[in-house]
Amino acid sequence: MKVAMVLAASTLALFLVTGCSGSGGGGGSTASTGTLKLAITDKMSNDFQNVVISIREIRVVPAGKENASDNDPGLPVVASFATPKVIDVMQLQFVSQALADVVLPSGTYSQIRLILEPNPNGQGSLPANYLVLKSDLATKIPLATPSAQQSGLKILGPFEIKSGMDNMIMIDFDPNTAIVKRGNSAYNLKPTGIRLVRMSVMPTQYGSISGTVATFDQWSSATFSVKRRGATNDIDPIADGRIFSNYTSGSWQAPFAAFVPPSSPTISYKTFISANGFQLYSSSAVNVTQGQTTDLGTIPLVKTP
Repeated sequence: MKVAMVLAASTLALFLVTGCSGSGGGGGSTASTGTLKLAITDKMSNDFQNVVISIREIRVVPAGKENASDNDPGLPVVASFATPKVIDVMQLQFVSQALADVVLPSGTYSQIRLILEPNPNGQGSLPANYLVLKSDLATKIPLATPSAQQSGLKILGPFEIKSGMDNMIMIDFDPNTAIVKRGNSAYNLKPTGIRLVRMSVMPTQYGSISGTVATFDQWSSATFSVKRRGATNDIDPIADGRIFSNYTSGSWQAPFAAFVPPSSPTISYKTFISANGFQLYSSSAVNVTQGQTTDLGTIPLVKTP
């Protein structure tokens, strides 16, 4: 299952990450600024016991600045840790960990960059970013993170900071597509396996809706949205994001997940998927259970006539 970053709920609105620099709290936003609340959560994996990353800094990239260097003053730093923040994402299955709560200029942002602590080069040194296989619990295998120590692990958006309000973003880390084996014993960390999910509310207890879009050559990304149905019929989605097709483990894959509060007797959820050149997909209404995934399976998109 995925590792996802879940945004802080209203009950966490005053929770700031220890050691994190930057402005905080939704109360500080103005007509020209909004508050970004960022957190992380995860999916299960049949292969990995631990997936550990060490974050030194988190930056956001305004639209149009995608090629900016890591020291470009136009890239806001939303969190900076004097001691790297060590996270085992495999411990975050249906549990959120807050990462940042910061006021930003309103507008569209294209990326979130995670600047990682580099793995030491010395023989016998413990890696800062590593995984442990369920088949070999005694070995910490270093994760190769090309460029993540300089320009950052680039997690693609876009996402919007709306003025005068809290904007909650979940980083969805999917170890099954984010970690790619190379050779016999080496592994790369691939940013296209980490996705952003915008949430209208941050539940303290939640389940997920997941699925995999059948991929075609004619598209490289699609969007999903989840809306409540029943006693509440949403116009705006309760969760939405972008689905990227990427080549992992010898095949093209396009998984997604949305994190939502558990269903009630009067509330269920429908998922919609949109891609250029294809008809809008609409799922049947499904129920979501706390701490469990409701899997929609493989979703074939139908080409527009």
